Formats: sequence, C-alpha cells, structure tokens
Amino acid sequence: MTTGYRAALAAELLKARRSKMPLLTFLVMAAAGGVAGLFMFVLSDPEQARRMGLLDQKAQLSGLTADWAGLLGFLAQIVAVGGLFVYAFIAVWVFGQEFTSGTLRYLLALPVPRRTIVLAKFTVTAVWCAAVTLWLAAVVLLVGLALDLPGASAALLRDGLARTAAAAALMLLVTTPAALVVCAARSHLAALAATVGALVLAQVAATLGHGDLFPWSVPAVAAGLAPGTALGPAALAVVFLTAAAGVLGTTRWWQSGHAGN
Repeated sequence: MTTGYRAALAAELLKARRSKMPLLTFLVMAAAGGVAGLFMFVLSDPEQARRMGLLDQKAQLSGLTADWAGLLGFLAQIVAVGGLFVYAFIAVWVFGQEFTSGTLRYLLALPVPRRTIVLAKFTVTAVWCAAVTLWLAAVVLLVGLALDLPGASAALLRDGLARTAAAAALMLLVTTPAALVVCAARSHLAALAATVGALVLAQVAATLGHGDLFPWSVPAVAAGLAPGTALGPAALAVVFLTAAAGVLGTTRWWQSGHAGN
C-alpha cells in the first residue's frame, strides 16, 4: 500500500509540476491579494478615492475599514467565498486532466489499486489548496505591512488567521464533490458549472439565515461573514457528510470500472 501510494503520488506530482496550472492558481491568489491592497489603499486615502470615482463607492459598500481588522476580514472573505471556485478548479484539474490529456490509460497501467490513485489525487489537491492559501495570506500580510495599516496586534493577527484557516479547511472539505462530478461527467465544464451553482445557492442560503445548514455556506460562517450565525455541530456534520460523499463517491466511481471505459 505504501509503495503503491508513493508511486501514484509521484505520478500526480509530476503531472502538476509539468503543468502551468499551479502557476496560474498562484497568480490568481496574488491578484486577489492585490485587490485587497487596492481596497485598503482607497479606503485609507479618501481624497485619492474621490478622484477614482466609482471605486470609492464600491470600497465603501464593502463594509471594510482601512486597518488590519479590515484587511484580515477581507482575507477571510476571499477564502470563504472565492476559495470555493479556486479549490474546485484545482480538484477538477487534478481529477479531470486524465480525460483531456489522454493519460488515463497510463495511470491505470500502474500496479496500484484504484482507491490508492484516488487517495493520491486528493492528497495533491489538499496540498495544492493549502499552498495557494498560505501564499494568499503571505501576500495580504505583505500588503498590510507595505501600507503601514493601523491596529495591528498579535491577538488580532492570530484571530484573523485562525478564522481564515478554519474557512480554508472547511472549504477544502466541501469541494470534494467537484472531483466526483468531473469524473462522472468526464467534463471540466460540468464540474465548474456545478461549482458556480453551489456558490450561488450558498449566497442564497446565507441571505436566508441558513448558512450553517448549507455545506458551501459554512466556510463563510467560520470566517465570521454571517453575523448572528454560529458554527455549531450541525454545520460541521453537514460539511463532513458532504466531504465523505465526495470522497466515497469518487472512489466508488473509480473502482466500478467506469474509469477504464
């Protein structure tokens, strides 16, 4: 099992290393961090904001403040909302690239159980998502230092980064169904369309005050973006059940023989 897992993991890592997709996701996260910096700059310089026209209004409507609390809140918001699409994109690429590149038959030729291949793919997905999230956090922190934002404290940084980490972990769990969709449909577009649908429904659930019961809204609750809604046992149960459905469903699809058809 250990040798087979290492072989499958090495194959997945090699595929990712030879692709430009990791670089693309890091650039997307860097851009998101840049947007956070732009908002902070606009809010911290009202005169400049007025010269920029509508950008001032958009920044004010965001409800952010030009300090470390506002910046860390924006970081959590990026992960809790935009993270769904980025994480799902990574999962879809890791599990779906075999169908578009024609490498599936080579992967299945490895003397490795198919469940082990699935485990290796989920491992690469998790590590990749964690890496881009750490990169985003580093970019945002550098932005805060560069803008010399007020209100920094060890407790604030600890709380803000903890909320971001919780949102990221929960978001990673609820993106596992994207792997199942891309495998079952053999289509990147189908999986990404399902992700967009989940994102829309998550916003609706949060607006109706039931964000703690809809799996793709729970990360926002953990990030503190749903005032008055607590992250309780029911919310965690919904997340873990969704994650289990995605992982077990994907594993069963691979073991059922559909992967080789």
